[in-house]
Amino acid sequence: MVLLYDGDCALCTRAASRLRRWGAPGSVEVVSFRSSGVLDRFPQVSAAACERAMQLILPDGRVISGAEAGFRILATRRWLRPLLWIYHVPGVRQAIDAAYRVIARNRMRFGRAGACRHGACARDR
Repeated sequence: MVLLYDGDCALCTRAASRLRRWGAPGSVEVVSFRSSGVLDRFPQVSAAACERAMQLILPDGRVISGAEAGFRILATRRWLRPLLWIYHVPGVRQAIDAAYRVIARNRMRFGRAGACRHGACARDR
């Protein structure tokens, strides 16, 4: 699996790093969608989709985005699989997805000052 995240965002970078550590060893490659040539590797994913949410490309080429992508990575650890089941409980998924969208839209504001590359945090405040 490959997780695409916003490498210009400190919050996104920390979250992607944590997901890589918390997932099963070797289960996910974590890559900034802003790195040169990355989106060329994954034509099924647009830059606009990556701006809205992290994107998880599964081995079969399917794409899962947002909070569900994070839960899928966590589920690679047997003892964390119940989190994916809980995520799919009606109402829980909708609440988590809504919270994810709010955080994703405001991610540059949540990043620590000076921690964002290319001045992205200051630009988007």
